[in-house]
Amino acid sequence: MIEVGALRALRAVAALGTLARAAEELGFTASAVSQQLKRLERQVGVPVLAPAGRGVVLTPAGQAIADSAPEVFQALERCAEAARSVSAGAPRGTLRVVAFSTAIRGLLAPVVPRLAARFPELRLELTEQDPGEALHSVGAGTADLALVHDADGLPPAPLPVSLPPSLVRRWVHTDLGDVVMSRAHPLARLDAPLDEASLAGHAWVTSPPGTVCHQWFRRLFAQARTEPDVRHSVDDFATQLSLVVPGQVVALIPRLARPPLGDGLVARPLRRPPKREVHAVWRRSAEASPAIRAVLAELGPAEAISAAGTPKRAMPTPS
Repeated sequence: MIEVGALRALRAVAALGTLARAAEELGFTASAVSQQLKRLERQVGVPVLAPAGRGVVLTPAGQAIADSAPEVFQALERCAEAARSVSAGAPRGTLRVVAFSTAIRGLLAPVVPRLAARFPELRLELTEQDPGEALHSVGAGTADLALVHDADGLPPAPLPVSLPPSLVRRWVHTDLGDVVMSRAHPLARLDAPLDEASLAGHAWVTSPPGTVCHQWFRRLFAQARTEPDVRHSVDDFATQLSLVVPGQVVALIPRLARPPLGDGLVARPLRRPPKREVHAVWRRSAEASPAIRAVLAELGPAEAISAAGTPKRAMPTPS
């Protein structure tokens, strides 16, 4: 009979292309993964891998096995979740959650203490991953729940419009970007939402090129006749705020990523704010998981952060 561990190893190699990367994802040595695949070949009686440069590729027989593996994993997971649901339905055990950094900070960190108090037998393990990597982890079974964002449709879109049938998603939160400045800055005196005209001529600290926030920034000035005055390029938002305090520059910062502003800073909303929709994603076969249901219940209805830095009620969770 084919071993489940060997199936997971084959799926990881198929997705990642090398034994070393598959081993890193699965938490084994490359030698251990190789041994699992050799046992798989003995069990099915045909080769499942073939060398390809510095990596490997699946043989037609190996690809056929890999294509069938998700059905096996989903059946096993349904068995396990059925047993957990029958057993009083209380969340317990370890739930592996992957999410982008600001979702961990703004959405997950606040609910961890509440979950620990309500469900002492539930262990939450959080790992930072970009949306594309997080979707792969959930699909491959190395994570149970992911928080991902659509980056406001900016390319490359990490959240596919149509997920594989094996995955389910649910809206969790809408994150907006605001302009943060010193209370002594001229923009702080404006009451109306800021537009391109009011932002013209001011100096900025921005996130580096290649980040979602930098693309958000570029879109603010897409129709401008002159290039914006970017003085500093910094990836860490807390460091950006330290440069904003003296009043010489302003910053565009997502609300989920924003630390407490303190007395010297203020945030102002934009007339057309950049936004990203945050979704939770999990495997359809884990639909009955008490642990996943408990985390989703704590995440929604979530609280958003107002432009002034105070909590406000978020949009209701769509059905």
